[in-house]
Amino acid sequence: MAVPGRRNGLMDEDENEPDNALFEEDGVDIDLEDTPQHLRELAAAAQLGDVQALRLALEYFYRDGVFCLDLCLLKPLNLNYNDFIWLFMSPLVGFLTHFFPNEYTDNLNGSIDEPVEDGDTALHLTCLYGYLSCVQLLLERGANLEAKDEDGAVPLHDACAGGFTEIVQLLINSASAECVKRMLETVDAEGDAPIHHAARGEHVDVIRVLLGSGASPVFPNSYGQTPSELADPGSEARRILEAAASAEACQ
Repeated sequence: MAVPGRRNGLMDEDENEPDNALFEEDGVDIDLEDTPQHLRELAAAAQLGDVQALRLALEYFYRDGVFCLDLCLLKPLNLNYNDFIWLFMSPLVGFLTHFFPNEYTDNLNGSIDEPVEDGDTALHLTCLYGYLSCVQLLLERGANLEAKDEDGAVPLHDACAGGFTEIVQLLINSASAECVKRMLETVDAEGDAPIHHAARGEHVDVIRVLLGSGASPVFPNSYGQTPSELADPGSEARRILEAAASAEACQ
C-alpha cells in the first residue's frame, strides 16, 4: 500500500528536490520518472485529485500516434499542471474530438488498471488520498475493484486506512455481493483485511459500514491480531468491534 508523505512523490521538506521532478503543484512535487510515459497524465491526476485532468487522461488518446502531454514542458512555460489543462488541453481536445471523432479512442493505449505508482493503480491512489469524485469517475470507466498492489491490497484497504467513509460505501455499493465478500476477505502482506486498517485508524463510521456489509470482527491477521486488538482500549472503535465479536460468538 502506498503511504502519503513517504511515497508517491510526496517528499519531506528536508529532502532535496530531484532535478528530474516533472512539475510542482501547490507545493507538492510529483515525480513520475519511474512511471511509464503513457500513464504519466493518469498518475499525476490521480495523485492530485484533479478530476478534470483525470477525465482527459482517460478519454483522449490519439489512435495513430502518442497524443500525450509532456509535463517537462510546463516548467519552461512557467505553468502548473492545472493552468496547462484549462488554458490549452481542454479547448484543444474538445475541438479535435468534435471535428475528428474517428481519430480518437477511449482509454490510455493500455489498461485503466495498469500500475502507475509503486504497484498502485489509479483507483488505489484516489482511494488512498480520499478523492471521491475521482473514484467515482474511475469506477464509471470500469476500474477493477479487486486490483491488487504490490502488497496484495485492494483499493478498499486504502479507503479504510484513510477513514474515507463515503468512498468505502461507494466501493461496496459498486460491487456484486460476491465481489464485496471477496474484497472484505482480501488480505495484504501483513494478513490485514480492510477492517484491520479501519480498526487501526479507529475509523468508527468505516468500521460500521464494513460490519454491516459482512466483514468479520474476529478474523486474525498474520500476527494473530483481530481487528478489535488493533484499536486502543476504551475507544469507541474497540467497543464496537468487541460487541460485534461477542454477537458473532453467540450465533
